[in-house]
Amino acid sequence: MSDRIDVLLYGLGAIGSFYAFILQRCERVRLTVVARSNYEAVKSNGVFVNSANHGQHHFHPYKVVKSPAELTEKLDFVVCAHKAINPEATPAALAPVVGDNTTVVIIQNGVGNEEPFRRAFPTNSILTCVAWVGASQPTPGTVHHTVAENTQIGLFTNALSPPSPEEHTRLATFAALLQEGGTNVDVVDDIQRRRWEKVAWNAAWNAITSLTRMDTQDWLDSSPDAVSLSQRLIKEVVSVGRACGVPLPDGLEEEFITRARALGRMRTSMQYDCENERPMEIEVILGYPARKARELGVDAPVLQTLYALLRAVDGRFAAGGVGSE
Repeated sequence: MSDRIDVLLYGLGAIGSFYAFILQRCERVRLTVVARSNYEAVKSNGVFVNSANHGQHHFHPYKVVKSPAELTEKLDFVVCAHKAINPEATPAALAPVVGDNTTVVIIQNGVGNEEPFRRAFPTNSILTCVAWVGASQPTPGTVHHTVAENTQIGLFTNALSPPSPEEHTRLATFAALLQEGGTNVDVVDDIQRRRWEKVAWNAAWNAITSLTRMDTQDWLDSSPDAVSLSQRLIKEVVSVGRACGVPLPDGLEEEFITRARALGRMRTSMQYDCENERPMEIEVILGYPARKARELGVDAPVLQTLYALLRAVDGRFAAGGVGSE
């Protein structure tokens, strides 16, 4: 790899814009972004960031494109920060910029996100991340970032062979870029445990807030059954994760109820998408665990019920072809 590192960031929504801001602060990074709904604003005016942690900033990426097909070169890192609405379609869209030495970085909600990339790019390094970042994009190209800011990153490994030294080098390089950009990064060996922990959190609160149109506080206070149903859902997702071989800890249902109460009136990204009749990330948050539950014989009636209900709601939105950043 040369001193200059070419990075493509795919999906310039709120979270993608935050990571674009972090990466462009590294002098050795040449950043290209793929934007959709905010393409014109970013192409003309760049990205404005108002961060509780970093202050106010304005930057212009090296290139702004609507599709990876516009590019002719292969990139060092391809960062997927778009909403995982249709995971199976993304590798084909990114194929024009993925070469033998390209590393794919996945910064998305959900579990199972890596599998389509592994099928499409069987020999490429894949880094997978859990992002605990609070951000919104109230107008195209303008991002508000809260104090929430932590990234956990690890290798997506092949069970048949240990990671190569080159894969470890790529992991260390990308983690260093994030650190140079000034954000909090934890390199972890148990990244799938971290992903399943977050999907248990998201499955509970994203699903429930979307279907009830209530924030978490109002939901938990709505009836004595609200807490017990939330706990049952979290425990079901944990059981599926364990059946998949992920060593999830005990007590997450209690921890997540306590954390949700401490956060107050929390509204979720899926709830915003639902209220605006946009396609939702139900497949990677609820669908993959629900399918694994059936495949592995795990009893998960609450998870499967909420998944079926959200699929019905989502079916009214997805046909409209709304963007998925």
